[in-house]
Amino acid sequence: MEAEPRINDRIRAREVRLVGQDGQQIGIRLLPEALDMAREAGLDLVEVAEKADPPVCRIMDYGKYKYEAAQRAKESRRNSTNIVVKEMKYRPKIGPGDFATKTRKVQTFLQEGCKVKITIMFRGREVQHPELGKRILDDIAAQVGEVAKVEVRPKLDGRNMLMVLAPMKHRSRKQASRASEAKASEATATQDAPVTQTVSQSADN
Repeated sequence: MEAEPRINDRIRAREVRLVGQDGQQIGIRLLPEALDMAREAGLDLVEVAEKADPPVCRIMDYGKYKYEAAQRAKESRRNSTNIVVKEMKYRPKIGPGDFATKTRKVQTFLQEGCKVKITIMFRGREVQHPELGKRILDDIAAQVGEVAKVEVRPKLDGRNMLMVLAPMKHRSRKQASRASEAKASEATATQDAPVTQTVSQSADN
């Protein structure tokens, strides 16, 4: 935790390089003179660079400064909060109903602000046909395209094929939901056919 700066009578230097409340450079002043100037303004003298020679001190409202610094730190922590990564697993032989159910869940995760790792799990000789997994991943990306972007493109990892989706930040959840539902509705008729073909090709192998 960062130590608080010395203020007012806790400053130990004999003289300081003084900065006014508006940021103007006042110059080097003896500490008592700098303290008097701060008191006359109804403000504090704050040591902002103790290792300088002489130390740099600024006239300011230290209480207000601390509050604003705390607010900035709070906002920074909020913005840097770790994004949760969810995972959804599919099989190359997945049926249309399961595909639709899982993909709706993926969309929900994305709308909640989570990233989603999509995993296609190959078994046996299925791994010899990565194009089947790639087709499913492309279908998923197309259906959630209004709420997400592909952060990590499809790639093989052992016997699995992976893809990572990240939520769009510039769209409101309500807008994204309406757009995705419309897109999913349009894709329903065409989605069944590719998945059915996938099942048939896998069975032949």
